[in-house]
Amino acid sequence: QVQLVESGGDSVQPGGSLRLSCAAARSIVGRYVMGWYRQPPGNQRDLVATISTTGATNYADSVKGRFTISRDIAKNTVYLQMSSLNVEDTAVYYCNVFFPASRRNYWGQGTQVTVSS
Repeated sequence: QVQLVESGGDSVQPGGSLRLSCAAARSIVGRYVMGWYRQPPGNQRDLVATISTTGATNYADSVKGRFTISRDIAKNTVYLQMSSLNVEDTAVYYCNVFFPASRRNYWGQGTQVTVSS
């Protein structure tokens, strides 16, 4: 079992910024691919960004240039820095880790981000 705890979600105005954090209970950051996903109301959960074991990053086209995924291996934490937020970024944001040996995904409980004026 892997525990992931997200934090940092809030309500902001368009153009604002937020930083989400995902704290892992075990030393998995840097050892596995980790990512952020989001699920807008009434929609499916979609990939936002991933960070590989080497630190390589990947982003959905909709967030490129606005969001940055990073990690602190010593703190077992992955971050998502979000800027230039718009109403379409409103969603519950989930942290994810994939274990290739067992082919299992683990998710956090999610953190709500609301962008409105």
